[in-house]
Amino acid sequence: MAKRKTPQTRRKRKAKRLQAGGISLDLENRCVTKGKVTVRLTPKECALLQTFMKNGGAVLTRKFLMKEVWDTDWTEDTRTLDVHVRWLREKIEDNPSKPVYLRTVRGVGYRFEVPG
Repeated sequence: MAKRKTPQTRRKRKAKRLQAGGISLDLENRCVTKGKVTVRLTPKECALLQTFMKNGGAVLTRKFLMKEVWDTDWTEDTRTLDVHVRWLREKIEDNPSKPVYLRTVRGVGYRFEVPG
């Protein structure tokens, strides 16, 4: 006898949590936990951190990040990406001025690294 598909079984199961090093991103509740500290994220911060974590170790260009998170190819004269990266650093880095997770790749973009 064949099993009947229900709406619940038809839906693709998406990861609700991403883990990398000491960071855990809860996609459903838009919050990030590092150690014992949990902080809420804005929708854009969550989407940006999710993009970084899914592409860990890879250099992500400014153009790629703007397209993935803001759905635009516009990268001229905008500090939007830099401001959001700064806000994320303030939430996940011990010292946002000397980041270990969200690293700047000068002239290209950013890379998410898990410290070893």
